[in-house]
Amino acid sequence: MLVELTIRQFAIIEELRVSFKHGLNILTGETGAGKSIIIDAIQLIIGGRGSVEFIRIHEDKAEIEALFDITLEHPVWDTLQSLGIATSEDGMLLLKRDLLQSGKSVCRVNGQLVTLAMLKEVGQWLIQLHSQHQHQHLLLQEKQLILLDAYGEKTLEQIKKNFQLKYQQYDSLRKDAKSLIRNEQEIAQRLDLLTYQIDEISKVELQAGEEEELQLKRNKVKHAEKITTGLNNAYQMLSEEHGVVDLLSEIMTILEQVSSYDTDLTNLYEQLTTAFYQIEDMTSQMNNYVQQLEFEPQQLNLIEERLFLIHHLKRKYGESVETILEYAASIENELHMIQNRDEHMGVLQKELKKITEELIIQAKILSDSRQVLAKQLSQTIEQELKDLQMQNTRFKVDITYQEAIDGIEINEKKYHITSSGLDKVQFLLSPNPGEPLKALNKIASGGELSRIMLAIQTILAHQDDIPTIIFDEIDTGVSGRAAQAIAEKLAIVSKDKQVFVITHLPQVASMADHHYLIEKKVRNHVTSTEINYLDLNKRVDEISRMLSGKEVTELTKEHAKEMIENALLYKDK
Repeated sequence: MLVELTIRQFAIIEELRVSFKHGLNILTGETGAGKSIIIDAIQLIIGGRGSVEFIRIHEDKAEIEALFDITLEHPVWDTLQSLGIATSEDGMLLLKRDLLQSGKSVCRVNGQLVTLAMLKEVGQWLIQLHSQHQHQHLLLQEKQLILLDAYGEKTLEQIKKNFQLKYQQYDSLRKDAKSLIRNEQEIAQRLDLLTYQIDEISKVELQAGEEEELQLKRNKVKHAEKITTGLNNAYQMLSEEHGVVDLLSEIMTILEQVSSYDTDLTNLYEQLTTAFYQIEDMTSQMNNYVQQLEFEPQQLNLIEERLFLIHHLKRKYGESVETILEYAASIENELHMIQNRDEHMGVLQKELKKITEELIIQAKILSDSRQVLAKQLSQTIEQELKDLQMQNTRFKVDITYQEAIDGIEINEKKYHITSSGLDKVQFLLSPNPGEPLKALNKIASGGELSRIMLAIQTILAHQDDIPTIIFDEIDTGVSGRAAQAIAEKLAIVSKDKQVFVITHLPQVASMADHHYLIEKKVRNHVTSTEINYLDLNKRVDEISRMLSGKEVTELTKEHAKEMIENALLYKDK
């Protein structure tokens, strides 16, 4: 869970540090106080998109830090390990992000520099954010399919793997088949290109490792004179009269004589004798090497021409000789397929037919499983909506297939298929008795969407490992008994999760386990946002303000106390 948040020089926040606890954390304050700014900061610390506009005026950068306390069994630690990020034994995880005036970000996880993509990969395991914008996602059919699959994650896991494996095989074969069914002009052009490229590469007769050998040989030829002069000088120093070999021979004679008087010197004599014969052999090798050195003037030109040819091919076909040879093999294979495309097409179509039949079987298994889950989810959401004062609402997760001209054929009809399957999922709603079920985007109001999203999140809260959920004004467009029902539902979700809620409703605020007030302060003509933890008395004052506006009376205070007491009784139950 999120245990501490620090924000510096961010929008109108100069510096803010706040500690949080498990349970239902409520954030309230007047409109414009800066509640949304805090959510923006949290979104950035888990990898959201940044902007220089977030940096406080006249400042070089904005800083956000978030400290999390995560169980050691949580999947985020595996993610950290896979990214090469240091983990901790106490379960504490520190994220830090600096926004710079250049528009770039500096991100750190446990003090280690990471990319923004890595920060996002870690952050997605820590916080789930739900805002009015994300409620709109609920209207998108692709999101509705994702929510259904999330509900049946464990049931569908292996079924989806089986389907996606077949789909990858099907998609690959289909692409191969399409490439063979190109028009004759395209095929002729491709044949010409492949023939030219194969001819150009084969003429050079490349050999693996050839370039490295040529570079070594070029270096040897370029410095042939220096090599000859150096070896001749070394040979003369070793072999000339009174040279190294003669001197060593004399030393051996001396050691041989004295070792007859002192046997301890015998070992030295033997070592020198070995060295002498080795040096004598080396001297002979040097002489032979010099005698065999033959460099013709045109030899260097031939090497340079060969290296130029190789470099020319590298610019066109690959970064090394080996890569060029691999490319040549691949285009020879393609050329063979095109030249024998009728034969290949027959084999390919036969294999594609077999894989398509297997894919249809897996797609139907996946679809049938989703149908069962859709019925269960529909009933469960309807029950949750009843709890949220939408008693007469009917809800249905509808699954259909979408017909397509170039789709996959099932029972003499063609249907659109993707890596997600055949299913087109649509959430349907009938808010009043007698009304037909209609798509959410055709009928649902903002308040209804908020409650539907809360119902779904109540159901899915136990399905994932994300420890913290944030609801940003999920109660928009809701009042009265529905507001109380939302408060009670949030209290239930917060039993197993750390929940943050930004709200304007006193019913929701009174249900808080921990209540924070966000205020805008002006000091020395400078505006800044502050956040403060409210004790019981201050909670009563804030809920009174929410009930009556600026005019707080003893009556509204009594009402606020009563709401808090009733909330405590509900949570105790």
